[in-house]
Amino acid sequence: MKCHGWVDEMLIKKGAEASLYLENWHGRRVILKKRLAKKYRIPELDREIRTQRTRHEPQIIHRAKEAGVPTPIIYMVDTASSTIVMEYVEGKRLKEILNDLRSEERRRLCHQVGILVGRLHKSGIIHGDLTTSNMILTPEGRIVLIDFGLSEQSFDVEDRGVDLHLMKRALLSTHYTCVEECFKSIIDGYGEVMGRAETEE
Repeated sequence: MKCHGWVDEMLIKKGAEASLYLENWHGRRVILKKRLAKKYRIPELDREIRTQRTRHEPQIIHRAKEAGVPTPIIYMVDTASSTIVMEYVEGKRLKEILNDLRSEERRRLCHQVGILVGRLHKSGIIHGDLTTSNMILTPEGRIVLIDFGLSEQSFDVEDRGVDLHLMKRALLSTHYTCVEECFKSIIDGYGEVMGRAETEE
């Protein structure tokens, strides 16, 4: 199935691996994620890598949803063009609002983030890019995790630790005035799901 006939196309993010477009598709706003060809790779290998990653991300998103983690709805996957069409999640990125919230509300949201990360890890999903840029607070008050492009499947304690460590580094970079408060609340929520022994490891 080829992706064509788009209207109101707008590039919203160009990353190293993929470009994201905000599109109008069958009367609904969607995100079109297109993985970019790498000229430095052998063409056959490049196609194989992009095809594998285009298949992998929706599978991980589906598993995360089964684990009770809100994620975007996947509408279409086109491996021939390395394209995924997914739900455009209305709301604000936590990156944009976390610093300005009252302490109590900030702790509550970070606790919720910790619960969601715990559910991922308990199901063997390592997100790979746990930053507040990839967490959207919807108008209904839900936190939706996005961008599973670097995700992998693992139950390894070290992989979980790296995921959490990278998140703390992201907090230090963007929310340095409240990083300790935020990370403590995240770990508290995480521990509720994973258990204290797993969290301390």
